Amino acid sequence: MPELDFAALRRYPDIEADNLFAHDAADRLLLDTAGDALAGSAPGQLAVIGDQYGALTLGAAARHGLAGIRVHQDALSGELALANNARTAGLANVCSSLPLAPGLLAGARVVLLRLPRSLEALEEIAWLIAAHADPAVQVYAGGMVKHMSLAMNQVLARHFSTVSAGLARQKARVLTASGPLPSGSGAFPLEAGYDVGLPQPLRVRAYGGTFGGAELDPGTRFLLPQLAGARTAGTAVDLGSGNGTVAAYLALTRPGLQVLACDQSAPAVASTAATAEANGVADRVRVLRDGALSTQPDASAGLVVLNPPFHVGNTVHTGIALKLFAAAGRVLAPGGELWSVWNSHLRYRPQLGRLVGPTRQVARNPKFTVTVSTKRAGSWNPGKIGR
Repeated sequence: MPELDFAALRRYPDIEADNLFAHDAADRLLLDTAGDALAGSAPGQLAVIGDQYGALTLGAAARHGLAGIRVHQDALSGELALANNARTAGLANVCSSLPLAPGLLAGARVVLLRLPRSLEALEEIAWLIAAHADPAVQVYAGGMVKHMSLAMNQVLARHFSTVSAGLARQKARVLTASGPLPSGSGAFPLEAGYDVGLPQPLRVRAYGGTFGGAELDPGTRFLLPQLAGARTAGTAVDLGSGNGTVAAYLALTRPGLQVLACDQSAPAVASTAATAEANGVADRVRVLRDGALSTQPDASAGLVVLNPPFHVGNTVHTGIALKLFAAAGRVLAPGGELWSVWNSHLRYRPQLGRLVGPTRQVARNPKFTVTVSTKRAGSWNPGKIGR
């Protein structure tokens, strides 16, 4: 079977730009390092975790003729990109996407893992592998050296008897782990409580891969009291819900409100649901895994709340924020409001005015700015927001 054409891989529907790529040296090094183990794998024995856009999954399938590959990706955009790339490469039936749960790993003898950014995410993944994969499993965990740390070796060593680091190549490195250790009970979701001016502390729960974990993001903390000035609406959208802080706060402070909490991250969606449950508002918070409100109809919401990310993966890039502003502009009904908090140096106000409508500053401190953008009446044309 021919090698995968890595250059043909695309990130779509994720943000695409000249400085953003669908594969890197770590993908190639992982496939090369695990080559012998992959060559000896039977159908259904390979699990892939954290494959960004399909390079690992499709590379293993093309190089070794593998099928029945089980894959978990944090981002919905990654799942969709993998499906698109698989069709383009003629490999549409080699894999299936699964949650980060025991079924992903049951019986797996080889795991290819792109090392996550957070140690909490790696802890959860390592625990699941050790608890549910085949006792003879071999784990190949790779990344770019600049994003790796010795603490990652220590996390893996808590769950595997043997952990070794390979030689770096093209600024990438692979850690190899084997010999699963007794796992005990899992530590996730994490939970913490915060005083945000409510009668009881706001309980925040988070699974390992959730950005920021169970912490109360400082931008969100600054935003929450400002939301008292938001318009009255029957339904509010928490766009990019993360650990569910905003969704739970809205439900707690507005008893008649129904909240739609959306995020494209699988652990964020699970964390938002867990946070809603912890605060007793699960009946009024509907959680949906959705990229940029793609499943929501035009002009259907009266209120959207957003704390936009300013990075795509490990790359600082404003494209994702602009994509979310445009999504809010499409979904808001005329007169509806987008409440946003953002790092002041990013100066998003002109873009908010263009993509949503008239925008005014509500509050500002040395680091963050809170704005409200009101959806203008009439036609909506966001123009070009990215390639």
